[in-house]
Amino acid sequence: MMTFFQNFGGQLLVKIWQHLYISGISLGLGVLVAVPLGVLLTRFKKIAGGIIGLASVLQTVPAMALLALMIPIFGIGSKPAIVALFIYSLLPILRNTYLGLEGLDPSVLDAAKGMGMSQLESIRLVELPLAAPVIMAGIRLSGTYVIAWATLASYIGAGGLGDFIFNGLNLYRPDLILGGSIPVILLALIVDFLLGRVEAWVTPTVLTKDGGDQA
Repeated sequence: MMTFFQNFGGQLLVKIWQHLYISGISLGLGVLVAVPLGVLLTRFKKIAGGIIGLASVLQTVPAMALLALMIPIFGIGSKPAIVALFIYSLLPILRNTYLGLEGLDPSVLDAAKGMGMSQLESIRLVELPLAAPVIMAGIRLSGTYVIAWATLASYIGAGGLGDFIFNGLNLYRPDLILGGSIPVILLALIVDFLLGRVEAWVTPTVLTKDGGDQA
């Protein structure tokens, strides 16, 4: 491995940055779209099944096929990869947002309404904080998926750690395969850990009868 770092250390840093760039933007866009859409669907339940079903269908499309479909529209490079990974990130976040909000105790929502809160205030101050653990579970799942699927982006010239993996497969170079695979695994674990910390931070705590805090 020392030889690998000596020969490819500089490239490794660039590939890690490309991988994080593609994955981060894709996941960020997924959160920005899927969370508000999940909230909206709880207000329009008649169309919720169809929208979530459509997201489920999009996620069943093979990753390589979806990346290939993006090329005629966006060309090659990071843009089609980001769009494809964004589509893949939607379902877990959308589904968990909807289920998290739907699973709230109706008495809590009635209490918020009784306090004179508007719908937006109820969503912002009551519903989203209470549903945060379920929503964050979907974001963590999407984050892991996106990090893994971003390896395929190298096929369309988007770079990332997939370059090492597929070059290693083509050249029968185990060092390149490991040099790309191990960082992808580590990135997925680190992202899951960091999102787990965010989940703990946004999860509301309540005061128990003995005076202790409970999530």
